[in-house]
Amino acid sequence: MTAATTEGATRWWVPPGPTATARSPWPGDLFAPALYEDVRRPIGLASNLPNWCYTSPAFFERELERIFMKVWNFVGRVERVANEGDYFAVDVARVPVLVARARDGEVRAFSNTCRHRGCLVARGEGNARGFVCPYHAWTYALSGDLVSAPTEMDASAGFDTKDYGLHRIRLESWGGFMFVCFDPDAAPLADHLGNLPEILARYACDDLVLARRIEYDVPCNWKFYVENLKDAQHVATVHRSSISQYASPRKYWRAVQETTGNVVSTFMSYPGSAALLKGDTGFPMMRSLDEATAGTTAPLVLPGTYISCTTDCAWYVHVDPVAVDRIRLEQGALFPRETMARPDFAAMAAPYFRRFDLTQAEDNEVCALQHRGLSSPYASPGRYAVKEELVHRIQNWILDRVLDQPRG
Repeated sequence: MTAATTEGATRWWVPPGPTATARSPWPGDLFAPALYEDVRRPIGLASNLPNWCYTSPAFFERELERIFMKVWNFVGRVERVANEGDYFAVDVARVPVLVARARDGEVRAFSNTCRHRGCLVARGEGNARGFVCPYHAWTYALSGDLVSAPTEMDASAGFDTKDYGLHRIRLESWGGFMFVCFDPDAAPLADHLGNLPEILARYACDDLVLARRIEYDVPCNWKFYVENLKDAQHVATVHRSSISQYASPRKYWRAVQETTGNVVSTFMSYPGSAALLKGDTGFPMMRSLDEATAGTTAPLVLPGTYISCTTDCAWYVHVDPVAVDRIRLEQGALFPRETMARPDFAAMAAPYFRRFDLTQAEDNEVCALQHRGLSSPYASPGRYAVKEELVHRIQNWILDRVLDQPRG
């Protein structure tokens, strides 16, 4: 058995079909529409994406270029920059970004790259009066303006500090969720979100507060995790000792909701809090809900931001691509403002965090296993179950943007 090697990575192409014996290198043109005809079929006839979509560096780079650099990407909750001078630095699809609240109260996003020699201007998070590049001490205001360039720039013809502020990146917010967009010509965030505000209106997302935020490094392709976030059937197996103990898919199926924009969503009618394990007790129902509207609504904002709003709180999981085989995962726990103000909040929140940690670990492990399995030279595209509708929809959303030729 031989393999073709490009840029140090072994690559295999398994032609469409049920056989597990045929082996040849990846096709020369990864983006030829004919290679994806089986994925484009209706759900009952369709097959999954070819394995190179998860393992090919070239396919990954095309995704960065045509998806993440073109659409709105979640960057953080507004609570992280609640006060003047608050800031945080983060990589968004490998682009260093700096988010800060300036003296005028506005939250802005910038390229976290010094305009002198390109060094990162800020790291981590905190509160500052401005930002000083660690290389040559070029200094920027919270507004991104360059206020000092102590590198004897007087002799550089035509140099003016007002021309060398940090590059601004588009930032818009909804419900306390901040998004950035690298494409100056992209439609507004509202267009990207479609009817998400309507779907989540009863949960009063603007009143939610970030109680805890955790990051994970997971060794898998970003699509594995995004697909998993909207795969309802894995609850019975991957989460058989946690979520399935109280909200089994057999009893409480995740019904697909009608959505517009770049959103897919499900609703689960389980009447209790989906954020608590079996036997745990927690906070009262949100004031904005009643028995008739209780349940859990879980939209995924493509390309990778999952928001789950249940009866007493909400949480999000954001998938950020780092490499073809690695993601940065961010999980945030959100509670109503009045819940956070309770004197017993810390003690009562502990069961919620235990649940989030347990199920996150379960998902992290299985997505890493998926990536390892699909990297095998014997991996070939499987068929969909008809209940995997949202996974099928997500994969075709990706192909719509990555391939040169749209669906016919």
